[in-house]
Amino acid sequence: MANNTIDHAITARSLRSAASDPTHAGVLSFMRRKYTKELDSVDAVVWGIPFDAATSNRPGARFGPQAIRRASAIFDNDPQYPFQRDLFADMATIDYGDCLLDYGNHAKTPATIEREAANILRSGAYMLTLGGDHFVTYPILKAHAALHGPLALVQFDAHQDTWPDEEGRIDHGSFVGRAAREGLIDIERSIQIGIRTHAPEDCGIRMIYGYEVEEMRAEEIADTIIRHVGSHPTYLTVDIDCLDPAFAPGTGTPVAGGPSSAKILSVLRKLGALHVAGSDVVEVAPAYDHADMTAIAGATIAMYMLGLRAEWLAERRG
Repeated sequence: MANNTIDHAITARSLRSAASDPTHAGVLSFMRRKYTKELDSVDAVVWGIPFDAATSNRPGARFGPQAIRRASAIFDNDPQYPFQRDLFADMATIDYGDCLLDYGNHAKTPATIEREAANILRSGAYMLTLGGDHFVTYPILKAHAALHGPLALVQFDAHQDTWPDEEGRIDHGSFVGRAAREGLIDIERSIQIGIRTHAPEDCGIRMIYGYEVEEMRAEEIADTIIRHVGSHPTYLTVDIDCLDPAFAPGTGTPVAGGPSSAKILSVLRKLGALHVAGSDVVEVAPAYDHADMTAIAGATIAMYMLGLRAEWLAERRG
């Protein structure tokens, strides 16, 4: 204990240093990363978007970033399973804090998110977003597409989110359809996994339904995704309601018949061949959670996203 410190999120002198906070104490950033808005020499940025005004059922995902950060304290800076490495030893990572939104003027929300996301991405850093409802992915896709062109969308979700929409509406159930119409995503390279509902249109996007996920091995699912996407720049989004409510009850629109957290984590672990340009975890609503089950699942998925990025960087840096 003599050399241990606390509140690494505000006292860290290096963006690659390990924290020694007790799991039950200290300032809660994501995985104890330093809170800062400085983007120089940063490899990866984690930030939150506490927004849930686009939900069609139960609200509460605005508290998702807080819950995911809190749950991430269980990652105590041992080599992270299953990556067998300190994710941050060679990947300078910060917690950028949250996107400031006017809760009384939702019309400004999309542009505010897009503008701040674009500012982060201009630094060259990888951006991992903690939602928030799934609408937030739409302005984030706009910011990424401005850099990369149309992206392959890899979406883990119980819902297609391709419902018809009117210009200007803010709706978490239509962002994929809007992204397809606006050319933000390459529909020929995009794929949705875990779908357990039917929308009026599918926008031509490949789907792996919930019952197929149940019948397929994780390796088969990952191989299907990789073959479909190829080497195209990819945006990876995980709606926590992709998981069965038995594993993620804390969400706004739960749908029975989904996969376990173990199954989806196993699939994610096998996606290292993808060129993932950005990612998010959305729809964690802690008011409906039990014993932080959903928050822990969301934090673990986010950690896997950073693990994949750490491996990607290590491979390219030799």
